[in-house]
Amino acid sequence: MAIFSALDALQIAVALLAALGASFVRGLTGFGMAILLVPVLALALPPVEAVVLGNALSLLIGLTEVRMLVRAAEPSAWAISALVALTTPLGLAALILTGPDAARLVIALIAFSAFLAMLLPPRPAAVPGAWVTGAAGVMSGLMTGYAGMPGPPVVPYYAGRALPRVTIKASMLLIFTLAALAGLAAAWWQGVLRGDLLVLALALLPVILIGNRLGMVVSGRISDSSWRSAVGLVLGLAALGALARLF
Repeated sequence: MAIFSALDALQIAVALLAALGASFVRGLTGFGMAILLVPVLALALPPVEAVVLGNALSLLIGLTEVRMLVRAAEPSAWAISALVALTTPLGLAALILTGPDAARLVIALIAFSAFLAMLLPPRPAAVPGAWVTGAAGVMSGLMTGYAGMPGPPVVPYYAGRALPRVTIKASMLLIFTLAALAGLAAAWWQGVLRGDLLVLALALLPVILIGNRLGMVVSGRISDSSWRSAVGLVLGLAALGALARLF
């Protein structure tokens, strides 16, 4: 298959390590896999392929947890997911029309935007107004299509509120799973969903499952304050790493 012949041993090793680290962060914080993984994959693959592969991995791992996510998620997650499904094709269309260098820059800036959003003061647990929820869904969909990263608008929407940790994580992961499905559907519609990318995702899935499980074990052993600190730290490191790779 073309994608396997195009990757050398170092690129495959980097993909494996990135998948393990990114999935560990997902299990720990409830987000971060796409934010950490897609910029790394985009160094070895064309940005479109990196985004499609990231969405395939997010969908596969989300399907293993879908029952728990549906039970524990806040109802707002469904409204945001519906908007994500509607706007993801627009983001992917923009990605296809964008040059690789420009796409990598935008992907890095998206990662940085998530960190800046988490610096805002904490908000009450009540569901924000329709405009805020709608904006989160639309921006998440555009970012899903363009960068395979639905997280930047969604993480501050939930983690920036005084909600139980299990609700925050389940709500975010449900959205990310449905966003990944929308991203793959948009990729098929645009003709960029290839079988070899799906085979590579299946090959990386065991690594993803191991990393995610390790992250969940650690998450269960830390306090809420430590968990929120980890959320901010992950976003900050992801932003710095993504920007550093540009130079």
